[in-house]
Parts: sequence; structure tokens; C-alpha cells
Amino acid sequence: MSMTGQVAEVPSDMAAATGLLTVGVEEEFLLVDPHTGAAVPAVDLVMEQVPAELRGQVEREFQTSQIEIGSPPGLELSSIRHSLGVLRRALSDAAERAGVRLLAIGTGPVDGPVPPVVDKPRFDRMIERFRLLVPGPGNNGMHVHVGVPDPDTGVQVLNHVRPWLPMLQAVTTNSPFARGEDTGYASWRSVEWERWPSVAPTPFLESHEHYQRLIRQLISTGVMLDEGMLYWYARLSAKYPTVELRIGDVCPSVDDAVLVAALVRALVATAMADVEAGRPALRTDHHLLVGAHWRAAHDGLEGEGVDVTTGELAPAWELLDRFVERMRPALEEHGDWAEVTDLLAGLRRHGSGAARQRAVFERTGQLTDVVQDVARQTRG
Repeated sequence: MSMTGQVAEVPSDMAAATGLLTVGVEEEFLLVDPHTGAAVPAVDLVMEQVPAELRGQVEREFQTSQIEIGSPPGLELSSIRHSLGVLRRALSDAAERAGVRLLAIGTGPVDGPVPPVVDKPRFDRMIERFRLLVPGPGNNGMHVHVGVPDPDTGVQVLNHVRPWLPMLQAVTTNSPFARGEDTGYASWRSVEWERWPSVAPTPFLESHEHYQRLIRQLISTGVMLDEGMLYWYARLSAKYPTVELRIGDVCPSVDDAVLVAALVRALVATAMADVEAGRPALRTDHHLLVGAHWRAAHDGLEGEGVDVTTGELAPAWELLDRFVERMRPALEEHGDWAEVTDLLAGLRRHGSGAARQRAVFERTGQLTDVVQDVARQTRG
């Protein structure tokens, strides 16, 4: 759900020296009972088991059934892969020592009591203000930070990336089950998440001052407590010189997460190239964008998506292939093209996280088997 956020500061001099963009990843996980698969309020027990040298990259999230990691930013996908692999394995081990299991999953598939919110004054104020919006056992997303030179450029980048975020949402769908049944959606997390009043596609922004004015208005009208509650699908980080794309379910495997990180960075790099060349952003109608996001959450990669350039439906994989081809120059510039091609081939073979969960359930009829399989992918 990312009520917090903790990617380490981006070394802008490193990016400036190469002309390439840094990328960092935050991932949220669910803690579950190893026998029933139900979410459990075990974050304090797990935190106690995290190795001391990694604790700066691990923190509590909104609910006591959640825990979050943040990778240091880097220029190479290999460094992101290494960081996420180390953190996921260490956290999986810590969870097992605490008697629970770690899942990279959008929301809990098994029915059970909703674990309490972490005891923190800000979270207490959120519950007091928004009451029953806390949706279920834990709402777990993936957030990707990409370095930008300044806020004014960042706002222009937000305008350029906003039409393409439904495509990334479809790639990350990883929460088809909730309360013990198939929801009919590839990302039920997305449906639950939209209950919060500040969750929305990023509006088209006239300037950085416009961005700041909207934040002030949302706070003054009570829609948000603070800037940290700006849950637009893409935003400027309040802490770091980055744009933060926060549309997706947490990915089941490190491979999936690395693929999304590469695509997000390529999308931002493409946007920056368009800004520098004076090419205007596609001004997609807000309601079409809402519809495209709904369709991505419903169908994932296994159905159809909305072509935002025409407003028509098309097979999701056809849209993804076109999207990736559009990003190809940026992927090649960052040295990511070969790896992304391989990872996309794997995604095409195995399907989205939602499709993988459904395939396990179709074979066995047991959600506990789905939980076991997700746990295996989480560890890597």
C-alpha cells in the first residue's frame, strides 16, 4: 500500500556523468500463516529476525501483516537484481524464523481476520479520518523511482508517462484471489486501492506550481493528511529527486520486478527525450484513462487492453509489444534490451502473476497451494 517509502537517496552525479538514469525499487510483501495462508499480524516478530546489516532497507508498512524493502538506486539492472534477491531471501528466512511465510502478492487470497494497522500516530490519524477504507489483509504494491534532474522536468515527464501506465499495470497483475475466491480480476489490489480518495491517474499538469497547488488543495479539503498521501499512479517523490511510478501489484519474482524496473526507466527516459525534443505529451482524456486502468486490473495480460491512442480495445500482448518497441531506443541506450527481451519471453511463457496463481488453483483446487507457489517465487 506504501503509506511510507524508503528508496535511498539517488546519487545524481552518477547519472549526470553517464547521461543514463538511475532506478530504484520498493516492494511490499504479505506475511501469512504457513499452514492456512491467512494474513497474520507478525511484522514485529519478523523485523526482530532481519539481519542487522539489512535493517536500513526493511521497514514496517501500513498493516501489521505487511513488510517493505527498498533497493539502493543503481544504473545497472544487475545491481537491482542482486539487491532484490538478497533482500527477498533474507526476508523469507526472517519470516520463517518468526514462524510465518513471506508472499510477494497484491493482496491476501485466503479469508481471515483483517490484521490491525501498525501503531503509529500518522496511521492512527488516517484511520480516524478515513475509517473503513482499510480494505483487507494487506495491499501490496511495487514502486519504481527513476532519477530526474529537477522538479520542472519531472512534471513534464509525468504528463508524458501517464497514458502508458495502464500497460505497466497489466504487466504486474498479481492478485486474482481474495476472501477465498476468484474475484474475476487479475489485480484485486487495484480495486481495493481505489477506495482511497487520493488514488487516481495523474492529472495533466501545467507546471510544477500547478502540481504543488493541487497538493495544497487536496490537503486543505481533507482528501489527504499530507503530501505522503498523494497516491497518484505517478508522482514526484517528496524525498528524492525522482519520479515515482506506483501503479503495480508487487511482482511475484525477482525476474518480474527487474523487467518492470527496466520498462519504467525506459518509459521515463523516452519521456525525457520527448520533452527535450519539444514533442508534446499525449493528452489522454481522464475518463478514458480511468477505463484503461480498470481494464488492465480486470484482464491483466491475458485479455484485452485499451489502446489509449484510439480508445479501442486490443489484445493486451499486442499493446505490450508495441509499447516495448516504442521504448526500444531507451532500453538499448541503458544496455537493457537483451535482458528485457529474454524476460518478456519468460513472461509470455509463464503468464502474469495472476495467470500463474490461477493455473495452480486450476490444477489443485487449493488456495494453500497457490500460497506455497507464490512463496517459492518470492524467495527465488
